[in-house]
Amino acid sequence: DPRGLYTCETEGRRSSLQVHYRMCQNCIEVDAPTISGIVVADLVATLLLAMAVYCISGHDRGHTSRASDKQNLISNELYQ
Repeated sequence: DPRGLYTCETEGRRSSLQVHYRMCQNCIEVDAPTISGIVVADLVATLLLAMAVYCISGHDRGHTSRASDKQNLISNELYQ
């Protein structure tokens, strides 16, 4: 705990300094592995979300109408 009264004495002179320091009571220590884990999890979540959006909206699922693009050929003995 760094709070308190600090004194410094040089060549017969005395100086004092009052230190007030507020400690963080609800702080979480974040180190390099924690930060890298957060970054990797964020990248994986972003990729999964992008893939989900692509799979849901990127493909037509064969919703065709009853009308067909094929033309019925007329039976003609000459061209058979």
